Amino acid sequence: MSLTKLLDLKTLGDERGHLIVLENNKNIPFDVKRVYYLTDTQPGVPRGFHAHRELVQVAVCVSGKCLMKLDDGVIQEEVWLDTPSKAVVIEPMVWHEMHEFSPQCVLLVLASDFYDEADYIRDYSKFMELIHNA
Repeated sequence: MSLTKLLDLKTLGDERGHLIVLENNKNIPFDVKRVYYLTDTQPGVPRGFHAHRELVQVAVCVSGKCLMKLDDGVIQEEVWLDTPSKAVVIEPMVWHEMHEFSPQCVLLVLASDFYDEADYIRDYSKFMELIHNA
């Protein structure tokens, strides 16, 4: 059983360039309430290191690439986000980390809800405790 849920985003276009559309409840499996992106990441500096209790997210590198590490407390998987037509769904209670950002990487994240600090689990040992007590 795989933890990683990839979305293949349809690329439209011609010799003028490409267009990739992200739509609520169509190719994005929820209503998008928040959008943010990471840019100007520093070499060798990973990001993330948390899980969410309820939030669902979709992450896509619209430029460059990065390595996404996912962990549900049982399965650990890695996936390269290396094309703007591939996105990964980050379900609730999945620890996630982003590593090896390429120069000029832009990681776009779509979230199912607004920012709520109480939804974050930022300590891996606490995350594992919650998983094993569920």
